[in-house]
Amino acid sequence: MLLSDNDHWDLMKSFFKEEGLVKQHLDSYNDFTRNTLQHIIDEIGGISIEVPNHIYKIKFGSIEIGDPRVVEVDGTVREVYPREARIRNLTYSAPLYLEIELDDEGRESYERVNIGDIPIMVKSSLCLLSRHTEDELVRIGEDPKEVGGYFIVNGSERVIVSLEDLAPNRVLVETDNRGSKPVYKGKVFSTTVGFRARIEMARKAKGMMGVTIPGVPVPVPLVVLMRALGVETDREVATMVSLDPEILNELEDSFKEAGNIPSIEDAILFIGNRVAFGQVKEFRIKRAQTILDRNLLPHIGREPEDRFDKAVFLGEMASRIIELKLGQRSEDDKDHLKNKRIKLAGPLLAELFRSAFWSLYRDMRYQFRRMSTRRKGVLISAAIRPGIITSRIQHALATGNWRRGRGGMTQLLDRTNTLSTLSHLRRLQSPLSRSQPNFLARDLHSTHWGRLCPNETPEGANCGLVKNLALMASVSVGTDAEKVKRTLEFMGVIRSKDVDEQLRHTGTKIFVEGYLLGYTTTPDILVNTFREMRRKGEISGEANIVFYKNYNEIYVNADEGRIRRPLVVVEDGKSLLKQRYIRNIRQERWSWSDLVREGIIEYMDSDEEENAFISINTQGLTSEHTHMELCPYTILGVGASIIPYAEHNQSPRNTYQAAMAKQAPGVYALNYRDRTDTRGHLLHYPQKPLVATKPMQVIGYDERPAGQNYVIAILSSIGYNMEDAIIFNHGAVQRGLGHSSFFRIYKSICKQYLGGSKDRLTVPEAGIRGYHGADAYRMLESDGLISTEGAVTGGDILIGKTSPPRFMEDYRGLEVRGPQLRDTSVSVRPTEVGMVDSVFITKDIEGSQLVKVKVRSHRVPELGDKFVSRHGQKGVIGMLVPQEDMPFSASGVTPDIIMNPHAYPSRMTVGQFIEAIGGKAAAIRGEIVDGTPFSNEEPKTLQEHLLSFGLQPGGREILYDGQSGKKFEAEVFLGVAFYQKLHHMVVDKIHARARGQVQMLTRQPTEGRARGGGLRFGEMERDCLVGHGAAMLLKDRLLEESDSYTIYVCERCGRQGFYDVRQRKYTCSTCEGKSDIEPVTISYAFKLLLQEMQSLCLSPSLVLAKEVE
Repeated sequence: MLLSDNDHWDLMKSFFKEEGLVKQHLDSYNDFTRNTLQHIIDEIGGISIEVPNHIYKIKFGSIEIGDPRVVEVDGTVREVYPREARIRNLTYSAPLYLEIELDDEGRESYERVNIGDIPIMVKSSLCLLSRHTEDELVRIGEDPKEVGGYFIVNGSERVIVSLEDLAPNRVLVETDNRGSKPVYKGKVFSTTVGFRARIEMARKAKGMMGVTIPGVPVPVPLVVLMRALGVETDREVATMVSLDPEILNELEDSFKEAGNIPSIEDAILFIGNRVAFGQVKEFRIKRAQTILDRNLLPHIGREPEDRFDKAVFLGEMASRIIELKLGQRSEDDKDHLKNKRIKLAGPLLAELFRSAFWSLYRDMRYQFRRMSTRRKGVLISAAIRPGIITSRIQHALATGNWRRGRGGMTQLLDRTNTLSTLSHLRRLQSPLSRSQPNFLARDLHSTHWGRLCPNETPEGANCGLVKNLALMASVSVGTDAEKVKRTLEFMGVIRSKDVDEQLRHTGTKIFVEGYLLGYTTTPDILVNTFREMRRKGEISGEANIVFYKNYNEIYVNADEGRIRRPLVVVEDGKSLLKQRYIRNIRQERWSWSDLVREGIIEYMDSDEEENAFISINTQGLTSEHTHMELCPYTILGVGASIIPYAEHNQSPRNTYQAAMAKQAPGVYALNYRDRTDTRGHLLHYPQKPLVATKPMQVIGYDERPAGQNYVIAILSSIGYNMEDAIIFNHGAVQRGLGHSSFFRIYKSICKQYLGGSKDRLTVPEAGIRGYHGADAYRMLESDGLISTEGAVTGGDILIGKTSPPRFMEDYRGLEVRGPQLRDTSVSVRPTEVGMVDSVFITKDIEGSQLVKVKVRSHRVPELGDKFVSRHGQKGVIGMLVPQEDMPFSASGVTPDIIMNPHAYPSRMTVGQFIEAIGGKAAAIRGEIVDGTPFSNEEPKTLQEHLLSFGLQPGGREILYDGQSGKKFEAEVFLGVAFYQKLHHMVVDKIHARARGQVQMLTRQPTEGRARGGGLRFGEMERDCLVGHGAAMLLKDRLLEESDSYTIYVCERCGRQGFYDVRQRKYTCSTCEGKSDIEPVTISYAFKLLLQEMQSLCLSPSLVLAKEVE
């Protein structure tokens, strides 16, 4: 029996129930805390300190992480929950404890020391919230559906955005055609713990091959480098590259180049001369050996015994470059996902922790040396300053500035609605420059199918560089490569060291994570056996294998950061997914992981998918197929999967909607009353969409929607809905359509200063510096704080506060009346009005009093507010028409909005028509319509429903004009569509001013709405008036109303005069009594230019023209 769409959907629900939507971040962080932290400590091992007459040996043991806690100012320690961390501006972190053993020449002491605090990812295994049920979360004031995946640093939610990077330790070959002759290159990013080296090998136009190594200023000839690595004879070098005579012919020039360097020592000295020129011979040799061991391919090993393996790797690299030149191999595709790895929170934090721990290590060494000179001896706990690790990690997370000058690695979590939060947590960034074209990198690639969303990417500079994970994509955590290598050897792979020439000629190469492990003669059997063992659970499910027959190479990947997706296994043309398994899933006897464990479903990376033949559905299965898709609509990401009938739209419209869905106010968190987000939006009457998609259930969009169902009429009416404007029914708005609340937080900290002075919360007295006037303080109570539910407007004081003088000169007159206080009260922004929603009074980590006031403003749709359907059809309100003037149908239905018919033909958003018909059918039959892309209720079915209800199948109806009562000649399309209100509201943007603030330096009006700035009259506006010949208007705008200023100029010398107080007249300092001074009106900015020129020792003089009579 064939499985239905609903069967696959139940399977998909079990996937999300177990995996969630932010599991990639949580898994990565959990792996970092459980394994990586200990690896970093073990890597360093300990310290050996030699001081006169003494040797201290310090050994690092295991590292542990405590529970999240806060240390108050008085030293008390207690556990802390994310809710408190947000309100009190704390960092949600836990202490790190390291076991340290000190060997003082036989006397051993052991201590468990706190080495710093590490921020805890919300809902990770270390987070307190992961131990509670949904009901318990509600009781402690947290959101029951909290997904986690972010950090709380200084009270703000920061998310580490996943970074897309080129795969490490893989050889990529390419052709550089920039010169007159092509240069064939191969590069590898050799990455080991805490170290990354870019090794590049190039075949120059003249035929020689050179290798670029970090730390060596010039490329080293390939043959010289191979000799230095211990491959002495030319024959050995040649066989290491290849046994193909055609390839060996290409090496002739390289051998000639190294003809005068016959021995290993000569080759090492050749490198030493390049890196330590002018030094003694022993030093040069030692320096060259260090570079060979440390800088050359460090991922293979950093010891002298690893040199042979490095030579094997370089031989393989040279072989590929020559094959590329001969046309036997094509260029590697850098945009293929097999050559990409995703760096999640775990690897990025590991990089940060490693550098922070090295700083602590250096500081410990210094502290131990200092202590050892004292008689008392050495104390472990006194030598460790926990602030080093704490501040380094917190600062990086708070600012996004990582190591090596990388910025923007963390971002403030987008909390506009549930969808925007999930989308932000599933985002990927590319390290490529935003300013360069990089067309290929921005393009959609075939390997993105089912891994990255084809629609969800921003417009503009970041287009195609910022991507989002598809719904069922997961990121590999990785497994131990050594185990995989041992398994492959057990399966008959012969190591590359032990291979004879015959096998090298005929055998298939096997690469494990880019390293040539060995050869096999039965590649098909090996690959099939590997997959069988993986399906039985004998090999980790994290490992993937692929066989490229055209190159006769097998690749095994077991590293972290590969984007993989689940597929149903197909054998002999039949899916292994049977009806009984679905039944077990429905009855919750089985879970998703049981299907994976049984080998019915397996995760594929983009490399292994090259060997797969995948059927889209059960009906299309043939005996050649190896796998089957679970659900076709899971190729979309979180943002695009809420679009109904998306396959009927022009694709850019889906992209616009994916971006705009994140700007629609909804219910972003159930505990919004206890949250102190700087800005927050809340839709008053959210409704489930009448035309829904299946993924909405797993995203949580049907529980917390960000929009409402509107009755839409498509009609070119009274002229107020031209160019994407929409006409709104004022009656519907009065009934609550489109209403939302906007919350803004105003905060103030009472700081304590040196000398005992501190800020005070009080109603400031008249006469102190910065006093706002008695009217501004009218709402304050005696403690200086405003009471809740009071109506406030711009300029009203919310928190009355006085501060001590800032500078010494403010202390003048101290003896007479005490120091002059300043008024540092917090007032409502000038353009805002609202009600005081709540007041939070608490203390921050330093014990200073912290007050946060939340102001709520009620937003009613008005002219200029922006609305959008789920198909990228955005528009602003052009007119609010009274209900009685709106068109109405024979049954008395009046539309909520009237759209312009011209919005459809060029944009081809057919999906919106189908949604409107579906919405109409759903509203009448009382059952939600399924509009899931590729798997929905057919438009024909919906039309049949409408027919059975006595309506036209096309959605058209006879409407009557609300003003005249006459019947419209044409039938008008009437339907129900889901519309989203966007947070771009006119009340936040409207701006006008007459006179107002000016800049201190130029005396021109300030810029920007927040500062009450002027409206810019720019170059283009000026050109218009010049074209019209409106000279007086130009003078008025650009001079009199801007920065008009009168200076006094000497007619004789043209320099500026000044007013002599004793003579009571204007004089010129150059001409003295002989001058005639004239007033001249100029722009203040021009006067500033004259003075700046004088400061450069230039003396400008103005020539005054006689006025024309």
